[in-house]
Amino acid sequence: MKKFEAKVRQVIAQFRVLQKENADLYAEMEGKDEEIKTLKAELSQSKSDYNNLKLAKMIEVSDSDLKDSKTRITRLVREINKCIGMLSSDSEGSN
Repeated sequence: MKKFEAKVRQVIAQFRVLQKENADLYAEMEGKDEEIKTLKAELSQSKSDYNNLKLAKMIEVSDSDLKDSKTRITRLVREINKCIGMLSSDSEGSN
């Protein structure tokens, strides 16, 4: 009977150790779950920031293209005005 009681005490002691270990693992798992949630939120924010930066870069390029286009148009208008001026002076010289 004493051997049986000793074995039962051992089983109870092991049960308590395993119970504490199980509680510790559950606490660790909850901590990891919170960490995963935080990392997912950061990843989502980073993706959003990246998409916003891509959009801003596209707009920046468009502004640059717009400035280049305005410069080219201004240059073409000046050249056309020169041509009109030369044609005007040629037609005045002919008359």
